[in-house]
Amino acid sequence: MRFISTEIPEVFIVEPKVHGDSRGYFMESFIASFFEKEVCNIKFIQDNESSSFYGVLRGLHYQLSPHCQSKLLRVVSGRIMDVAVDIRVGSPTFGKHVALELSADNKRQLFIPKGFAHGFSVLSNQTIVQYKTDNKYAPEFERAIRWDDPILNINWGLPSSDIILSEKDKQHPFFMDAPLFDYNQKLY
Repeated sequence: MRFISTEIPEVFIVEPKVHGDSRGYFMESFIASFFEKEVCNIKFIQDNESSSFYGVLRGLHYQLSPHCQSKLLRVVSGRIMDVAVDIRVGSPTFGKHVALELSADNKRQLFIPKGFAHGFSVLSNQTIVQYKTDNKYAPEFERAIRWDDPILNINWGLPSSDIILSEKDKQHPFFMDAPLFDYNQKLY
């Protein structure tokens, strides 16, 4: 298993070692001791799964303290553009993002720490995404940022005319109008 740092030091790409032959493949998608050594000490408490069709964009979501979440996300079928945005005011990478294609073929995972907004767009006909979280879903603490915020300037890998949003995701505030985190606030 390889842990690859990104332009934002707290966001990691995780590449599992895949053992394949004519029968298929085997891989270990998460090993707590490796993760703790290379990334951080974390206790994931929930696994989630979503299914989406081409053009669906989910995000940019996050939860406020004390219910903020870290996520470890992977694709088991299809392809997505996965995005993590640093929303910690005062951070050296505040307002910057990591965008990475995750797919069933490349088997890469993305670790999104607390203090980041997260979203993804679906690039294939149908996609199944699985992710771990270290805190439970708390709807009253849920917040989000507009997917098309001009300050963030995210390339979602799709023409904007193909993007499909939920009614909820159509209503989010712009980046600078959303409640954000303080870089010096302890989130762990």
